[in-house]
Amino acid sequence: MLTAITGINWGDEGKGRMVDLLAENYDIVIRYQGGNNAGHTVVNDRGRFILNLLPSGVFREETVNVLGPGVVIDLEHLFNEVGRLTEAGIKITPDNLIISDRATICMPYHKMLDCLEEDRLADAKFGSTRRGIAPVYSDKYMKKAFRTGDLLDFGDIERRMPAIIEWKNLTVAGGYGAEPLKAEDMLDWLRKYGLPFTPFIRNTTEYLTKAVDEGKSILFEAQLGALRDIDFGIYPYTSSSNSIAAYAPIGSGIPGKKLDSSVGIMKAYSTCVGEGPFTCEMFGDEAHKLREAGGEYGAATGRPRRVGGFDVVASRYGVLIQGATCIALTKLDVLSGYDKIPVCVKYEVNGELTDVFPSGSALAKAKPVYEYLPGWSEDIGSARKKEDLPVPALAYVKYIEDAVGCPIKYVSVGPDREQYVEMF
Repeated sequence: MLTAITGINWGDEGKGRMVDLLAENYDIVIRYQGGNNAGHTVVNDRGRFILNLLPSGVFREETVNVLGPGVVIDLEHLFNEVGRLTEAGIKITPDNLIISDRATICMPYHKMLDCLEEDRLADAKFGSTRRGIAPVYSDKYMKKAFRTGDLLDFGDIERRMPAIIEWKNLTVAGGYGAEPLKAEDMLDWLRKYGLPFTPFIRNTTEYLTKAVDEGKSILFEAQLGALRDIDFGIYPYTSSSNSIAAYAPIGSGIPGKKLDSSVGIMKAYSTCVGEGPFTCEMFGDEAHKLREAGGEYGAATGRPRRVGGFDVVASRYGVLIQGATCIALTKLDVLSGYDKIPVCVKYEVNGELTDVFPSGSALAKAKPVYEYLPGWSEDIGSARKKEDLPVPALAYVKYIEDAVGCPIKYVSVGPDREQYVEMF
């Protein structure tokens, strides 16, 4: 069984929690794109953890976790993330963590360039996490990046580094006027944070092909959501990688394999971190109430999330793009206490109504058209089967299911691992 877990909307839908929940049914969990700009929150019996690079299956001792060739890896961040989890009693060894030899290394100068460009853009910024993601993907496609497999022959890195730094300084010093980079500083950084991971580096194509042939089950964990995909998202306010389920086999190293299912994750309302069009956005007291009730602050950045009512138009599009076969609806409990719940059912663009998710300037001009559904007052945190949910809550779930055209299999009713309802 090859299953992808992906975000339906703008990211921060609760993918980490669902991966942690479902990982017990899978032998291998893979991160196949993105970098440490992800923020996957997992709450279990060991505490509350925020993962940026490590797959969320790392808390299951019997699960093998893989960072695929589509991932960009800040080795210093990974070094510290592994250290934090090890201190918390989580065992991380080459037996349960594999790093692809084709993954791209996010160097310190990528983060520097990310920050320099966001500062230059000022009020016109794209809302980058300032973690070097766009610059490192740019270098990957410019064919001027270092890959994790290069660490296995450090002498080759030492030979290549001076020319790379000379090229980088054309931009760092010549363009932005910043302090020039030094090749030896970058080599020291790789020695300190990269060389310790050499025992973890393997050919994931060979490993995963054998695993599939042996009948092992694989769970692919995406970063961000459909609306942040570089090709299908709200460009240019996107990530720099493909966050869609279709990319999962490619970004993992087994492009010839096909998914069996795609689990889409979406919240019972809408949230968005960063810049870009967000049609259903709430403001003022209404937004503050929802943000505080849901604890809506970015796991990776700490930035307050923009919030709004559930967006049918965007979510239906996300379901389509992700090829979702079922949905996990998260944070339904946050809506408890609302007399009526806003749902954006259409967009108004240039005076015309549409239920098709637009792009470009049309999306920027879109205005929400709301309907209001009955709310409920009960605390649903203890619900464990669908019959435990209030009638209006069940009706709300059914409405969303019909509106997006995909069955809702899981409904989370709280942050803890066991706080969910399986609908069928």
